[in-house]
Amino acid sequence: MSQPDRPATTAREWHLLQRPAALPSAEHFQIVERQLAELNDGQVQVDNLFLSVDPYMRGRMRENAVYAEAYELNQAMTGGAVGRVVESRHPDFSPGDTVLSLNGWRDRFIASAQELQKLPASAAQMPSLFLGTLGMPGLTAYFGLLNIAQPKAGETVFVSAASGAVGANVCQIAKLKGCRVVGSVGSDDKAQWLLDECGVDAVINYKTCGDLTQALLTAAPEGVDVYFENVGGDHLQAALNAMNPHGRIAACGMISGYNDAVGQGVNNLMLIVGKKIRMQGFIISDHFDQQEAFLNEMVPWVQSGAIKSRETVFDGIDSALDAFLSLFNGDHFGKAVVKIG
Repeated sequence: MSQPDRPATTAREWHLLQRPAALPSAEHFQIVERQLAELNDGQVQVDNLFLSVDPYMRGRMRENAVYAEAYELNQAMTGGAVGRVVESRHPDFSPGDTVLSLNGWRDRFIASAQELQKLPASAAQMPSLFLGTLGMPGLTAYFGLLNIAQPKAGETVFVSAASGAVGANVCQIAKLKGCRVVGSVGSDDKAQWLLDECGVDAVINYKTCGDLTQALLTAAPEGVDVYFENVGGDHLQAALNAMNPHGRIAACGMISGYNDAVGQGVNNLMLIVGKKIRMQGFIISDHFDQQEAFLNEMVPWVQSGAIKSRETVFDGIDSALDAFLSLFNGDHFGKAVVKIG
């Protein structure tokens, strides 16, 4: 929440103090308050409105981060954020502009204009959407499904973490492309939302279904053609068991093992050979050149109500750690964001 009693040049930001070996906790982090410098030519001061917390940030807390630069200890952490310009010394930005940046995990900051993306005026009405459905998670869903997995109308698509920021968009895009969609979630409320609001054909509650492979075969009696991988472990194993010949797997993430010192394995990888399955991982930061095509198709879907979004909003910069941990304990629904302003 905003703190009007503090000077506008004082920022509060989260620092990583230690690298967690397992699930992170409060001892690994600290909020630090510091004074911002005077603006130089070409710089902009931004007050953040919403911060994004995303599963990939867990990997950045490791010294040997795999697909994103490791966070430095005792330095401000970074992540997606939408903010409002409050002061500018660059001609392309004016006070009141809504901007997207990677200067999250803090309430305000000063940056060069090159670090900011000006959002359309309409973004002021729905700023957090540009951290979810119209932002990196939405682009991840769109590119991973359509470019990597390449589903065809009539095929069956299985999505793990199906009510999450990426998964819910995958489900709905797949339906719009004429596919049958099966999702996996961890609660009945999430399952019902996918069925009632997103048009998913069948949903598995992996916490109560018993044998996941059997549950998937029941939900997809004709087999699975495409698996959008967000979870790993037993979900990957079940997907391989249920997958049809020439199936495709878009490997976006494997969150079930993010806090494990040793990653979770599967014992049926040989099925990739016998079933001639194609499995491809991808990092969406390699494909930001697809953003224009993504927005051209996604924005009309959102405006028409064809794509629906769900958010869990955490209040205030102090709640950012709770918001992040909710990604691993299930205490969120849809996209988790932190509201600052």
